[in-house]
Amino acid sequence: MLIVGIENPQGEVHYVAAAFPSACGKTNLAMLVPPESYREKGWKVWTVGDDICWMHPGEDGRLWAINPEAGFFGVAPGTSERSNPNALHSIGSNTIFTNVAVTADGQPWWEGLDAGEPAMDWQGRPYQAGNGPAAHPNSRFTVSARQRPTWTPQAEAPQGVPISAIIFGGRRASLVPLVFEARDWAHGVLVGAAMGSETTAAATGAVGVMRRDPMAMKPFCGYNFADYFAHWLSFDRPGAKLPKVFHVNWFRKDADGRFLWPGFGDNLRVLEWIIGRVKGEAGGTATPIGAIPAAGDLALDGLGIGDGDLSVLLGFDRDGWRAEIGEIGDFLAGFGDRMPAELLAELRAIAADIDR
Repeated sequence: MLIVGIENPQGEVHYVAAAFPSACGKTNLAMLVPPESYREKGWKVWTVGDDICWMHPGEDGRLWAINPEAGFFGVAPGTSERSNPNALHSIGSNTIFTNVAVTADGQPWWEGLDAGEPAMDWQGRPYQAGNGPAAHPNSRFTVSARQRPTWTPQAEAPQGVPISAIIFGGRRASLVPLVFEARDWAHGVLVGAAMGSETTAAATGAVGVMRRDPMAMKPFCGYNFADYFAHWLSFDRPGAKLPKVFHVNWFRKDADGRFLWPGFGDNLRVLEWIIGRVKGEAGGTATPIGAIPAAGDLALDGLGIGDGDLSVLLGFDRDGWRAEIGEIGDFLAGFGDRMPAELLAELRAIAADIDR
C-alpha cells in the first residue's frame, strides 16, 4: 500500500492508503502532481510511502500507518515528465536501475521516457528494434525517499499518520466504475478480498489476463487468505473509528480500446471526492456495489469528457455485476470452511440487492 497525504486549500491534510497490483499506478499516485487549477487553489500532495503500509489501531480508535521503507522501488517503463514528474526528478542522481537500456553516453533509458535514444538494450546488446523492447517491461529503479520533491517529515513520525480512507484498485478495462465507496468496514474488506486486475509485465504468467489479487497481496501473503481477511475484519470492534473504504479503476476503456479517464494528476479529482465522502460533504448514488458519484459530484472542469463516456465511467451494469458476483463467490469458495461467514453474508446481500 502507498500512503499519501492530501492537503486541501484550507490546510487540512487527510492521509490515504491505497493498494494496487504492481505496475498499476501506486508510485504515480504516491507522487501525484495536482493539476494546475488545483495547484492554483492551494492543493498539495505529500508522499509518505509508495509500496508498504503498516497499520495499527491507535488509542483514539483510528488506524495509524507508517512506511517502513527508506526509499522507492518503481517500475521504470512509462515513467516520464507527463506520467510522474516527481519520480523522474527523484531519480536524477544516487539511483540504482535494473534491466533498463542505456544511451550512448551511459544514461538509463526505457520505453516512455521523453528524451534520449537507447544504444544498448537491457541484455547488453546493441539496440535493434527487431529484438523487442530496449528496457525489460519490469525494469526498475530504487532511490532514497528523501530525494522526492514531495517528501514530508511526517514520513518519519514514530506514531505514523492517521488514515482517513483505504483505496483498492486494479486494471479493469470494463465493468468496474471509476470509483465507488463501500457501505461499511465488512463490505470494504470484501471489496479488497474480491479485487481483480488484468495482469501486467510485473506479474508472472500471461499479460492482460484478469485474475483475483486480494488487496494486491497475492504475491506476498504468507498464510491462508481466509485468515488474512478475518484479521482485517477483527479491527471492527467497539470504539474503532475505521477508515472508509473505496475502490478505483483508472483503466476503464471504450469499445475501441481508448482510456476514458485521463489519469495521472487528474486522479486528484477522484481523491477530492473521496475526502469529501470522508467528511460527509460529497454526494453519491447508492447502488448494490456501493456509492458511486454522479457526474455533478466530481470536479470535471477542463477535462472535456463527454456525457457518453461519463455514463460508462460512473455507470452500474446490473447484468455484468451479477456475473461478477458469481465469479467472486466461486473465488471465495476456494478457501473452504476458513472463509469468514461475514464476507459470504456480504456477498449474498449484494447478490440479492442486484436481483431486487
